[in-house]
Amino acid sequence: MSSFPQQLLRGYRTFTSQRLPTEQSRYRELSERGQSPAVMVIGCCDSRVSPEVIFDARPGELFVVRNVANLVPPFETGGSYHGVSAALEFGVGVLKVKHIVVLGHAHCGGVRAYAEDAEPISPGDFIGRWMSLMAPAAEKVGARGSMSRTEYLERMEKASVVNTLGNLMTFPRLRKLIERGAVTLHGAYFGVAKGELSVLDRATGEFRPVGK
Repeated sequence: MSSFPQQLLRGYRTFTSQRLPTEQSRYRELSERGQSPAVMVIGCCDSRVSPEVIFDARPGELFVVRNVANLVPPFETGGSYHGVSAALEFGVGVLKVKHIVVLGHAHCGGVRAYAEDAEPISPGDFIGRWMSLMAPAAEKVGARGSMSRTEYLERMEKASVVNTLGNLMTFPRLRKLIERGAVTLHGAYFGVAKGELSVLDRATGEFRPVGK
């Protein structure tokens, strides 16, 4: 165990001495009856943007799926592996989640690499092919023109959230549940530097800050 990251061991010991005692009964209950979270969050694997931390969630409250740039591919049954689609199917079909939140964020490395055609993206690698899912969002944003780099990237990050919400609607089972009002889709955007959360207003297409 000497090679196991020491910061993780320290964190685990803090968890067992501080948080676990206050939530032991909840963990025991979850182990016996299973999980039943009402909310599914599709977030980025960026280490600065943990949904459980941002939303101060207790164990069992969020069903979280994280990947590079919080993307969801459109529905399709070809190919071999569909990790995000499988998680979505599990959340909707098995856990019966009531809300799905697509959580984008500022300073997203995947979005920046795509927008600037920068490393580590290349057409044949995993990231390059994955980030090509952003193409429709990039088309809607258009050329950078006179926009500052910061403004342009923020628009790309937010447009990607909207595009992902559209991709979710291509899943037949999920679409039916949404149309019946059994599941609701939400878009959100987290500003890393200030810890600000904005939620998408679907009527206007604007991301509005959440009051603290």
